[in-house]
Amino acid sequence: MKKLVQTIKNIWAIEELRKKIIVTLSLILVYRLGSYIVLPGLDANLIEATQKNTKNGGGLLGIFDMFAGGAFSHASIFALGIMPYISASIFMQLMTILVPQLQKVQKEGESGRKKISQWTRYLTVIVTLFQAGAYVAYLTNPQGGYAQAILIQGSLFSFLTIITLTAGTLFVMWLGERIQDKGLGNGTSIIIMVGILARFPQAILQEFQAKSEKAGGGLLIFLIEIAILVAIIMGLIILVQGVRKIPVNYAKQIIGNRQFGGARQFLPVKVNSAGVMPIIFAQAIMFLPTLVSFTNIDAKNGIISIFNDHSNGWYMLIYSVMVIGFTFLYTALIFNPKQIGEDLKRNNGFIPGVKPGQPTADYIGSIMDKITLPGAIFLAIVGIMPGFAQKLGVTASFSTFFGGTSLLIMVGVILDTLQQIETYLLMRQYDGLMSSGRVQGRQGVTPSVM
Repeated sequence: MKKLVQTIKNIWAIEELRKKIIVTLSLILVYRLGSYIVLPGLDANLIEATQKNTKNGGGLLGIFDMFAGGAFSHASIFALGIMPYISASIFMQLMTILVPQLQKVQKEGESGRKKISQWTRYLTVIVTLFQAGAYVAYLTNPQGGYAQAILIQGSLFSFLTIITLTAGTLFVMWLGERIQDKGLGNGTSIIIMVGILARFPQAILQEFQAKSEKAGGGLLIFLIEIAILVAIIMGLIILVQGVRKIPVNYAKQIIGNRQFGGARQFLPVKVNSAGVMPIIFAQAIMFLPTLVSFTNIDAKNGIISIFNDHSNGWYMLIYSVMVIGFTFLYTALIFNPKQIGEDLKRNNGFIPGVKPGQPTADYIGSIMDKITLPGAIFLAIVGIMPGFAQKLGVTASFSTFFGGTSLLIMVGVILDTLQQIETYLLMRQYDGLMSSGRVQGRQGVTPSVM
């Protein structure tokens, strides 16, 4: 405890770090306040009553609401949150990998990155307009429960809602960029994490009340669930930080009277290079069959019932296979052993016992394949953990924190932020955050979300 108090004092003593923390907390407060401002043309009291009567714990809408910090179910001006920007960023990230012309633009340095960022913002507007139109259809649907809260009927309400939601998403995107520039950590990731954490107190309270009402050791079961949650978080930290170090030697060079090179370094290869992207892709594919439920087809039987139930055994099996497949696919897209081999050869670096060039690329690729498989399996297990938790009697809202996208994002973002704080401490000659070792973050594996 004494060490913790001293660490907090050291953090607060660094003026630059203190200002960044204050700016970050202030912008987060603005975002959270905006999440409770109801869209114009809606009755706030009826919205609140509808939200209490509507269970939105699972499915695609439940995930949207989780990432938006409850703004989706509140019919807030930030109902779409940062997700349109995330979708646009993921699309542009994939395009820069697949399209050679965009790769050239990205390699132009700062000017190229600015062009990519500007195109991402334009794409965000387009994505937001489409999602805002879908959200209007959701609000005006008589079966959704929100239609009775609409005070303005007709196309005027649709127009005002689409414009407001688009402006709200762009403002949230601006908040994320300000956190990135003036605050601490990746602004977009922090906004997502704050939205997820905002639901945690209510979820744990609902779980506590549910277990308290049960006789025969309900509170003991609740404590066991908390212990299991802590164990899962520890396992995720190992997954995020886990690397395989490949030894690399650099040949000695004599230039003038000075000697360069000759050092032994390590090439860190991450166990989970793909980050949270495979889970996001798998969820997107798995939600497509649920669109059939909007037709007249009976959703209670057949394949629709499988894809609507996250605790279904077939759902978890298909989902696990897709996560493993997308992990290998995304790792192959972002990790290029041939490029690494050429860079090592160009800088007079070599792996002991391996010839430079193509043999080095093959060696690095084989190691990457070996460590990606256990990483992909563990990631798949993390993805289906909420389904197992719900199957074992955990409430739907609390089960989402037992794994999946939400927990992986929270662990990764917190590690990244702690890593930046530790960097400031070490630069000012203070001790780090941990006496046992350095804090390691994801180091840019998933810049947009993770």
